[in-house]
Amino acid sequence: MMAGHGGDSPAVGGPARHIPVLLAEVLSALAPQEGETFIDGTFGAGGYTKAILDAGASVVAVDRDPDAIAAGRDMEASSGGRLRLVHGPFSRLDDHAEAVDGVVLDIGVSSMQLDEAGRGFSFRADGPLDMRMAQEGASAADVVNRFKQGDLARIFGFLGEERHAGRIARMIEKRREARPFETTLDLANAIEAHVGRNPKDKIHPATRVFQALRIFVNDELGELARALFAAERALKPGGRLVVVTFHSLEDRIVKRFIADRSGNAAGSRFLPELQEKAPTFAKRGGAVAASEAETEVNLRARSAKLRVAVRTEAPARPEDFSIFGLPKLPDIRLSAER
Repeated sequence: MMAGHGGDSPAVGGPARHIPVLLAEVLSALAPQEGETFIDGTFGAGGYTKAILDAGASVVAVDRDPDAIAAGRDMEASSGGRLRLVHGPFSRLDDHAEAVDGVVLDIGVSSMQLDEAGRGFSFRADGPLDMRMAQEGASAADVVNRFKQGDLARIFGFLGEERHAGRIARMIEKRREARPFETTLDLANAIEAHVGRNPKDKIHPATRVFQALRIFVNDELGELARALFAAERALKPGGRLVVVTFHSLEDRIVKRFIADRSGNAAGSRFLPELQEKAPTFAKRGGAVAASEAETEVNLRARSAKLRVAVRTEAPARPEDFSIFGLPKLPDIRLSAER
């Protein structure tokens, strides 16, 4: 999976109990009815899927984490044929259903992944420096131990918004010459020892680096962008796109996509070159944040933002990644082979 039910800080607190974020708002926006079909692109622990099923609708639920799919088999078996689980990336969600009534995406790392030390997403407990949601491909250890200093600095600076990105990258390059980084606590402790920790800081000094590594290893921003294009192709006219994000970079991608796809093309309707610019979505309000009451009982909801758009009758447009304004980052497949 590209994402699950995310937003946990990997450095704070004990195991997180799975609580679907903004559940009431998501259900209100999706408005599931009996006989309708929805795609849950980020199945995770199944919170949104269960609520949609309870409303009488059917769900095609996608996740690239095989553990999430395995854990959902009982729900699938008891759904009376209304739930179909698909193991794969949500960037190809339109391969599994078409003309659906809604698509819901919950972007981030799941509480289940954070809670399992062996997955290497968190440094609450020591574990292998892994972070791979699909459990295949290059790991966080590959990135930390093989990437050039400049590439690491760019990853930490952009994806983690880490102000000490250059310092940390130089430290990593020097330390790994003596011995490679293999565990989460090894990396977290090395970062803390190098940059120090202000007692006033609310988060561990390694938190942003871990966030950046997770996003990069799983190509989370690229997957999100591709999933939005896939949702455009999969939704029927009137179909609802509902996206919950937990990070400013993710929210910016969703905001720019909706703005681009809901803008009216200027000029005459008689000019054929402008026809492809017909809006494919109608924006529904602005970003919705979690209520104070929800954030009090679910800390993961603090940074959550929900955005909604409704599909028009216009044909899906070609993919255009330039609308997101994303910088070019190193290619993990090539760089990890160095």
